[in-house]
Amino acid sequence: MIEVTKLNNSKLWVNADLIHSMQSAPETVITFTTKEKIMVREPVEEISKRIIAYHRMVNAGPTGPDLPANLN
Repeated sequence: MIEVTKLNNSKLWVNADLIHSMQSAPETVITFTTKEKIMVREPVEEISKRIIAYHRMVNAGPTGPDLPANLN
């Protein structure tokens, strides 16, 4: 999930895997695979960076000092 800011400045977490497309108009319009649309303050480029960072984190697998030894 990635965080975005709606036009009323409220924060919203959206499922990055359900994003179908994004368009700048001048606010960013996110269209989901469900055909639902939302307008957000972040530019398309920033949302794209957040999606990439999210997928890198998910695909990195479990790591870190807080995991049991058999998972490291």
